Amino acid sequence: MEINQIAQRRQVIYWRLIGCMFGFTEQGTNFEQMSTEIVDELGLPSLILDPNISIENLLHRYPELAPDFTQPIVPESLEEGNNPATLRRALVFSKMLLNSFGPNTQTSAITAQQYAQWLKDVGYLERGLGYTPGSLRGQQPGAGAGKGSGMGAGSGAGEGFTVSEEQLRATLTAMEGELIDRMALREVLKDDQLASQLTPSMPLVEQLLRDKANLSGNALTNAKRLIQQYINELAEVLRLQVAQTVAGKIDYSVPPKRVFRNLDLKRTIWKNLTNWSPKERRLLVSSLYYHHTGKKKTPTRMLVVVDQSGSMVDAMVQCTILASIFAGLPNVDVHLLAFDTRVLDLTQWVHDPFEVLLRTQLGGGTYIYQALLAAAQKIAEPQNTALVLISDFYEGGSNQVLFDYINSLKESGVHFIPVGAVTSSGYFSINEWFRDRLKELGTPILTGSPKKLIQELKKVIVS
Repeated sequence: MEINQIAQRRQVIYWRLIGCMFGFTEQGTNFEQMSTEIVDELGLPSLILDPNISIENLLHRYPELAPDFTQPIVPESLEEGNNPATLRRALVFSKMLLNSFGPNTQTSAITAQQYAQWLKDVGYLERGLGYTPGSLRGQQPGAGAGKGSGMGAGSGAGEGFTVSEEQLRATLTAMEGELIDRMALREVLKDDQLASQLTPSMPLVEQLLRDKANLSGNALTNAKRLIQQYINELAEVLRLQVAQTVAGKIDYSVPPKRVFRNLDLKRTIWKNLTNWSPKERRLLVSSLYYHHTGKKKTPTRMLVVVDQSGSMVDAMVQCTILASIFAGLPNVDVHLLAFDTRVLDLTQWVHDPFEVLLRTQLGGGTYIYQALLAAAQKIAEPQNTALVLISDFYEGGSNQVLFDYINSLKESGVHFIPVGAVTSSGYFSINEWFRDRLKELGTPILTGSPKKLIQELKKVIVS
């Protein structure tokens, strides 16, 4: 096959992909026919062109295709672009894109089965781009997703076409939210079999939290199960990060315990070398030395103040779980407050993020200043207090008054930690006025992986 023919066939595959995505039926007929001919030439099954069959079902029927769909799509060089094998790669990538963004996602109503299939198909796309399945949708925040190959000309997506990782994350997150909105969720939750097909995810949890007041009986039971399952999965990831990060510093002012397990054998030998007896060929030990193991005992009070407006649900879920994890550490006294136009003290449930989330009410305005005034009532020793404020900083009152109060908290010795979004998916809007001024104040607003927040809290807890 000549080079020009290969390039033309690859263009046919991409034009056919665009036609299927946007419903160009009249022009698409020719591209469909030509794509079928290419599939026949390559000896591939015609079902690879069918956007309605899931990738899982395709591989079940044709297991020999598994390597094509389970390995990262490596960008080809210019020389490889003239190889007939790139046509096979283009068809595989086209199938991944069609199942993730094509006809199956465009129906007016979405069933639980369609949603479950979409999650699996997107997982194949993520794997093909070099990511851990679920990571581009933010299902595994902070879990260390692999570096993707990107969606560009080299990865089989067509010449001159480039999509950034951030754009892809935002698109998948928005699409998942739309699918869940179109799903008759209340009816699905009433049926145990249908509800079991739902995969816990951030958009699903958000929808359940918004609609929890309208659920009852079996639907409410299934909703609680899905929320609890998502919390447990996310907590495992965050708990591991906290365990790897937070450890107390050795306090050398505390005398070491004189027990055998603390014996510093090397230092003991070194310090007693002058007592070596050549005649007896023995080391006479006059002093024993021990390792210091005592750690800081001063308790740290952690005040977590969470904006419970709808735009903050992702950060709220993760920070609520983090608060419960830190509350389980020795010498850490955690208080949890949620706010919109009112302030809700959720401290008594801080060890149970599930109960906290069920007691929140998404939506409403945002009065951060009032929330900080309430939190300040819990400050006993500013130097040993960390105040974590999670918000988009769109204040319902005066920006200057709020900023001045934040500055006064910092000057009193409080460790103020502003958090905009602890999530690895999608775009996030933060009040630029506060972003600039808090940065000038030396306390930039944290965004991105929860690891950043964990690192900041570590500085307070072990200092």
